[in-house]
Amino acid sequence: MGFYSHVIFPRIMDWAMDREALNRLRREVLSEVKGEVLEIGFGTGVNLAFYPPGVRKLTTADPNPGMRARAQKRIQASPRFVDTWMVTAETLPMPDNTFDTVVSTMTLCSVSNADAAIREVYRVLKPGGRLLFLEHGRSPDRAVKFWQDLLTPVSKTFGDGCHLNRNMRGLLENQQFAIPSLKNFYLD
Repeated sequence: MGFYSHVIFPRIMDWAMDREALNRLRREVLSEVKGEVLEIGFGTGVNLAFYPPGVRKLTTADPNPGMRARAQKRIQASPRFVDTWMVTAETLPMPDNTFDTVVSTMTLCSVSNADAAIREVYRVLKPGGRLLFLEHGRSPDRAVKFWQDLLTPVSKTFGDGCHLNRNMRGLLENQQFAIPSLKNFYLD
């Protein structure tokens, strides 16, 4: 991780991720958070304002020190305790069966090994726990898939590892997760 990843990309993410269309979706997804919570890919902390008041403590995992530095202002302004870990989603140091809820927003697209990250999420979730995620991924539309495949090499470089064409449904179906609800949509 170099200058771009630590300094420039966190600023781009702050700008790009704080959009009303995404914030509406954050509000919806995060309203279902309960119990002990882990957020993988915490980034600049943009989700922090959308957690329900009942969430008093949040554990976060993100390996990028530039993201963590930008998140500090939001963490300090938050009424909840935030326990930050500079680790990848693929190598979570938390014990098995620790969390009631794991949250991931715009993270599974950019982890180096998505299967390993999902296995780790499953491991740290308590039995009956839930993964709540908001993610972009492979479109079912053939024309969109073409552009996703074409642009993914660029996105991986300038999007800090982001795979525009990662199959999120397939990723979860290949693991041990039951999928009670999964919505596909395009942002307005």
